[in-house]
Order: sequence, then structure tokens, then C-alpha cells
Amino acid sequence: MIRLKTKEEIEVIKEGGRRLREVIKELLPQIKAGVTTKQIDNKAAELIRKMGGEPSFKKVDDYFWSTCLPINEQIVHTPPSDRIIKESDILTIDIGMYYKDFHTDFADTIAVGKVDEKVESFLETGKKTLELAIKKVKKGVRLGEISQTIQNEIEEAGYSLVKQLTGHGIGRDLHEDPSIPGFLDRPKEKTLVIKPGLVIAIEVIYAMGDGAMVHESHDDWSIRTADRSLSACFEHTVAVTDNETLVLT
Repeated sequence: MIRLKTKEEIEVIKEGGRRLREVIKELLPQIKAGVTTKQIDNKAAELIRKMGGEPSFKKVDDYFWSTCLPINEQIVHTPPSDRIIKESDILTIDIGMYYKDFHTDFADTIAVGKVDEKVESFLETGKKTLELAIKKVKKGVRLGEISQTIQNEIEEAGYSLVKQLTGHGIGRDLHEDPSIPGFLDRPKEKTLVIKPGLVIAIEVIYAMGDGAMVHESHDDWSIRTADRSLSACFEHTVAVTDNETLVLT
């Protein structure tokens, strides 16, 4: 069941997104070689509380952290730990904020220090793809346009989508209907027509290798690429109104 939001609810989510952006702005300078992912998570929790919110991810059953912090071949859901970030790692910061009964969700993959041009190009492709996908989000457009845009951009660049992982609706729950695959899983004309009030988290999740994924053996959450190739994730929360599309994070 898709829960369309009222104008008033979107205004609340918009304010939550603004506050989450402030958290991210203060958190990004903390990410550098020599710090642990647990230190980043502790800072994230502090900043979220400072901005009047709660960590969205702590509302997920059996997840006890404020962020997911995958490194290199890790794709998503990696819990913070005592792992030390190294020069030339790529780190995904996936973070959500619960504010006045509504969630917002955001992810970015960043290079720590210097990386080679191949890695820079890999990350730039994901950023560009998310921007292009968001441009497709308009009243009356089908969700398949978003999925097709993501698939075309990632595959034309020579990378692979992690097809089991998708974007999603968001609101009072962190994960709501509809799911938003990064590829066309059905004819476009059979996908949902976007209506005002739709609030979604669009995710571009992809890998340098073949895109196959496996769960890591050392915990119940972390997922990595099966071939240990680099992976990245870019995500924004987006709302559709009668007149415009709002990027909330």
C-alpha cells in the first residue's frame, strides 16, 4: 500500500531533510584516514540528537547503530566497528533521521584521500546517475523511467547494478511501498504512475564487477560484492507535489 503524503506532512519531511543535511555537512569532515567507523557513527548520533531528531536506523529491529558504513567491496548495511579507515578507501555513509514522526534517508560514497582516476570515474558515474534519475521524478511520469535511467547510465559506463537492492518509499516508516529497482524489471507501462504526495528514497547501488552480492560471514547485516569489486551507493529522499519535485536531503 502506497501512502501518499499531505502538503503538511511533506513540509515536516522537508524540515527533517534540511536538518539531516546539516548533520551530513558537519559529519563529512570527520571522515578521514585513521578514524574508525564507530567514531563516525558516534558523531552522527550526537549530531542527529543536536538537530532535534533520532537516528532512523535504530528503529530497525536488531540494528543498534545510527549509520551504515560500508568500505570498498562492502555494499550496504555494514554496521560501524573498530575498523580503521585507510587512505584510498572508498566509504559509503548511509544515514537516516527521524524527525516529528517522519524519516528521511541519504547515502553518499566518498573517496578517503587520493584514489586513482578509475575509482574517481566510478564514483562520478553514480553521482551523475542519481541526478539524472531525480530529474525523471515528476507528476504523471512512471516509476519505470527512474529505473531505466539508472540502468542505462550504470550499464553504459561498464558497471553492474546490484539488482537485489532497491530504492523505496519513505515516511512514517523508513521503508515503505513502492520499491524502486535500479533496472526495469517489467514493461515500463506496467510501472506505477507518480502522483502528488509520493515521497521516495531513490538509490543507485552498483559495483565495478558483476554485481552479485553475498552476506559477510562475521555479522548478520553487512553485504559485499561476491567478487570483492568496489561498490558504491548514492541516495536522496525526494517528494512530489502538484507543482514541483523536491530533493529533501
